[in-house]
Amino acid sequence: MTDRIRRGVLKGAAAAGSLAAMRFATAQQRTDEGTRELDGKPMPEPPAARSAGPISPGRGTMLQDKVAVVTGAARGIGRAIAAEMAANGADVVVVDIAGVVSPASNAKPATAEELDETVRMIRSFGRRSQGIRADIRDIGALRRIADQVERDYGKIDIVVANAAIQRWMPLLAMEDADWRDVIDNNLNGTANTVRAFAPKMVARNKGRFILLSSMQGKHGTKDAASYSASKWGILGLMKSAAMEFGAHNITVNALIPGLVDTALTRYQKRLSESMGEQGQEVEHPTPQQAWDARAPTVPLKVGWLQPDDISPAAVFLASDAANMVTGAEYEVTGGESAKDI
Repeated sequence: MTDRIRRGVLKGAAAAGSLAAMRFATAQQRTDEGTRELDGKPMPEPPAARSAGPISPGRGTMLQDKVAVVTGAARGIGRAIAAEMAANGADVVVVDIAGVVSPASNAKPATAEELDETVRMIRSFGRRSQGIRADIRDIGALRRIADQVERDYGKIDIVVANAAIQRWMPLLAMEDADWRDVIDNNLNGTANTVRAFAPKMVARNKGRFILLSSMQGKHGTKDAASYSASKWGILGLMKSAAMEFGAHNITVNALIPGLVDTALTRYQKRLSESMGEQGQEVEHPTPQQAWDARAPTVPLKVGWLQPDDISPAAVFLASDAANMVTGAEYEVTGGESAKDI
């Protein structure tokens, strides 16, 4: 292909992308709009120059007319990924228990209203969507959802396994559920998601799995062993699935966020532990104190990221641009990855 022809192709693609973006243009929006505070104190946020957000149509690699399923999508990173994929042209089915998962969770449960709001955001980009309440620990329910999505949407191109809970409890103080329920939801639930949806992709000889791990799955975490173990296990699951599914033209990758401001992490214990990692023992820190302690240790000088900082990487991994990317770990951390071996 000559340079002139190549430039013409690229211009045509850019024009088509611009038209698609204009067709479904909406105001830029954050997926976590609303009050972001803890105990009445505001959560610090990165400046615009240090953030990937907010979501706007066409800001990433286009996923025009692909069909995605995202678990744990009522809020947080799951919502951001679902909305980002819709902004890039995908129809998105969102799945969440939207209720209590287990007493072994420090976060306030997601709600059916939050799941409905995710659906509204997806539809605001001109894409089809529906919210389905389900427990990822129930593989039968996930298999029924796979059948339903295939029937209603004609195919399943992308599955994002994001649903998770987190428990902060020292090993010697744990109840059985503090270990069992976190592993069952995060690791077994992710495996259930892969096992339930993979047959649909195998039948089409193409597909994308994106599994959400965590930087806490790359290293130990004081007082959160069950969460770290579950997220470490997801990396082994991802690499094994990538080896098995490659013959079927299915890619499997892990997205690894650093500390992100979501309902899963927005509570006192998480902030105090983050300061403890910096050698500062503060039992009840304010959000600003926690930010000020962490930010200087992160190369991009942010205390934590926003959900909309994570979602563009998911769009890339779901796109045709990532055809040859599988078995990989993509870290979005603001630079904390630079400190790992």
